[in-house]
Amino acid sequence: MSSPFWKLLLAGLAIAAFGAPAVAQMPAPNTYAGFQNREVKALSDDEIGDLKAGRGMGLALPAELNGYPGPRHVLDLANQLGLAGQQRAKIEGLFNSMKSEALPLGQKLIAAERDLNRQFVDRTITPERLKSAIAAIAQIRGELRDTHLKSHLSTAELLSPDQIHRYAELRGYTGTAVSTGGPSPAAKIMHGTMSGQMHQHMTGDK
Repeated sequence: MSSPFWKLLLAGLAIAAFGAPAVAQMPAPNTYAGFQNREVKALSDDEIGDLKAGRGMGLALPAELNGYPGPRHVLDLANQLGLAGQQRAKIEGLFNSMKSEALPLGQKLIAAERDLNRQFVDRTITPERLKSAIAAIAQIRGELRDTHLKSHLSTAELLSPDQIHRYAELRGYTGTAVSTGGPSPAAKIMHGTMSGQMHQHMTGDK
């Protein structure tokens, strides 16, 4: 038992025995750690910056990722997309209109979240005040999302299918389920006809 091997083995067992409880008692990582330092707990600094600048903050993803480009990114890629002068002018108008709506809504959302946060800090929150504050925040966020999404709809109407496809390539969306337009009515009719004929063939129905 006096050999170095046994001494090392006993030392290892002792460390494992006394160290295991300490490891087990270590607190689990908390993804909210550091959030307590936020000015508005529900919004990160980046999100506040986006709201103050009128940026989309991911609110228009259903449009952006399904073949409805946004005006700001289209303008950023104007040369690669081959925008005509009239296209560029109209999309610039859409962008400016969207931003003029988004900026005050962003400020209102920040203020509403700050007010909700303050009520929790001051311990003045009640179920009734909570319901009212959440409803106000939801309405503002809904209006803001509508502002960004409808700008994508209007932008897509000004672009050709080839430009929309090129936009998806430039933005790195190719190879995914990005839609640049649904099937035409003729394609739908053809699909229905072929499906019916196949059904008759397989079932023997006339």
